[in-house]
Amino acid sequence: MKPISVFLLTLALAACAPRGAILVVPEAAKTGELMTVFIGTTRGRSEAGDFDKSRAETLSFARYDISIPPEREPGEIAWPPAHGKPNPKTHFLTAARTDFRDEPHFRADLATSLAHTGGEAIVFVHGFNNTFAEGTYRIAQMAHDLEIPGTIVHYSWSSAAEPLGYAHDRDSALFARDGLEGLLREVEAAGAKRMIVVAHSMGSALTMETLRQVAIRGDKDVMERIRGVVLISPDIDIDVFRAQAHAIPKLPQPFVVFTSERDRILRLSARLSGQTDRLGTLTDVTRVADLPITFLDVAAFNRGSGHFNVGNSPALLRLLERIASVDQALIADRAAQTGLLPGVVLTVQNATQIILRPVAEIGTAR
Repeated sequence: MKPISVFLLTLALAACAPRGAILVVPEAAKTGELMTVFIGTTRGRSEAGDFDKSRAETLSFARYDISIPPEREPGEIAWPPAHGKPNPKTHFLTAARTDFRDEPHFRADLATSLAHTGGEAIVFVHGFNNTFAEGTYRIAQMAHDLEIPGTIVHYSWSSAAEPLGYAHDRDSALFARDGLEGLLREVEAAGAKRMIVVAHSMGSALTMETLRQVAIRGDKDVMERIRGVVLISPDIDIDVFRAQAHAIPKLPQPFVVFTSERDRILRLSARLSGQTDRLGTLTDVTRVADLPITFLDVAAFNRGSGHFNVGNSPALLRLLERIASVDQALIADRAAQTGLLPGVVLTVQNATQIILRPVAEIGTAR
């Protein structure tokens, strides 16, 4: 059997595994630490009122108060059992859920949160093959583990949540551009002074398309509020990315891309598109050297498929927490990069590539 066929079979088997789901348990607020996540979504609703994989032409708004269990390791998410009693000490649970009937009510609640966080918002865009629950709990996990001080906002687009649903998700990401633009506009209108956009996988392509769209519309109010972009394992054609970036007069800074040549999901995506690389597996930064971007190669921290090393690795979570100061240091002194991070640093024109290595590995090499 050819390697790509083996991998497709692996994905098909993975589809049989149970998926995470939202479980509302008010009592969980007494045990876990609460993380509030504001939601903007273009997902449709099931008969039970839950957000599902269908597409909706209008944005829906909600707020979820997620209980982070105390007995867990950084980067881990433990789902409650499908049958049996959940344990607030070990399982991620939703302590409360609020559905907003319109934009003004969402904006008012969001404004209250922004007033308490100094006007800083982190907008997270999930990737390929994600249920609503998985994307929502992942951003809650990352916000907790990184001790993010800002208001947490999640854009949930209508992924089919099927390992073999790549074409559906690609179309859904295109469908979702107006929704993400609308959410960014709501966050800005609620009083955000600074927005950091963090996107994963196919969500990175959606994010770049949206930023391009906002720039072409000339919406300076939104663009001026975006003070940083982080793309994690971006599933984007490199030529397409260049075209998107050049349509944006000034890329938000810092602009950071996490890559790994060992990312099996992106390798499969490249094969399906008849190419050798996606932006998230790029090793030759000369192809984007004219763009002011910092690439962080995290292949040495590979886990599983290698498609979300940043969210699963405690060491990389700590690095992500310091990403702004790392980027500022690089800009301030390109000549003094040695020792800034545990790895090899290469600067080509405007782009910087840092090949990260675990500290223990560096110590052994010496």
